[in-house]
Amino acid sequence: MITKIITAILLIALPVLGKCQQDTLGGYKLVWADEFNKYGAPNPDNWAFESGFVRNNEDQWYQEQNAICRHGKLIIEAQRVHLINPGYVPNSTNWKQKRQFINYTSSSINTRGKHSFQYGRFIMRGRISTDAGLWPAFWTLGIEKPWPANGEIDIMEYYQSKLLANIACGTAVPYKAKWYSNTKALHTFKANWSKKFHTWRMDWDATAISLYVDDSLLNRIELKDLVNQDGTQFNPFMQPHYILLNLAIGSDNGGDASATKFPKRFEVDYVRVYQKK
Repeated sequence: MITKIITAILLIALPVLGKCQQDTLGGYKLVWADEFNKYGAPNPDNWAFESGFVRNNEDQWYQEQNAICRHGKLIIEAQRVHLINPGYVPNSTNWKQKRQFINYTSSSINTRGKHSFQYGRFIMRGRISTDAGLWPAFWTLGIEKPWPANGEIDIMEYYQSKLLANIACGTAVPYKAKWYSNTKALHTFKANWSKKFHTWRMDWDATAISLYVDDSLLNRIELKDLVNQDGTQFNPFMQPHYILLNLAIGSDNGGDASATKFPKRFEVDYVRVYQKK
């Protein structure tokens, strides 16, 4: 009986102790997280949705119903469909309007206007599909100025058989970014790597941004090298950033998804942000 009582106490205490260790990991304190433990749509206090065709000439139509929380995970599911584009305009030169049909649907969620952070340790544990044409991402954007002068950090990005860790700032040409990128080919990982969950991390402070996968450094850039090259001397990484999670399809980067079997998923166990005092 005593043994059972001690075992029960340990089962309760160990998760709490683990959480306390995470809260103070490396001098960092947990300041925000979404564990996706509530069944249903992502928490509207944390996340907003993008809608329709959004960027990069991508093939997917973003919509809310492709994101759901289930069994303690966020599931963003891409589906192959054949639907009428409600924004279709015959003879339009606008890429969003000239498409008569929607061939894929997916979801993109973000914390814009809800939660933003300047500096800290950003962690996402997730599992990504690595089939042709898929483009999952965990990334941040600065809250001020248009892209890319607002700054972009791609903590996790995957397409065309490689992981990417990218940082972008502005140039003298509007909407043209200066990229600091590094890649790691999928074949350099162990077999069945994409079938498992992995942890992506950003450590960002007033001196540098470092990007990791499973504690392996992929990219590191000092902030002094990330000033916008437009004469303003504005550094987009000395401002708060908000978080995005999405699963894109196709475009020049994502590649051809026509031979891929759908649906495909980007599964997120949690997103956490830690900061030092």
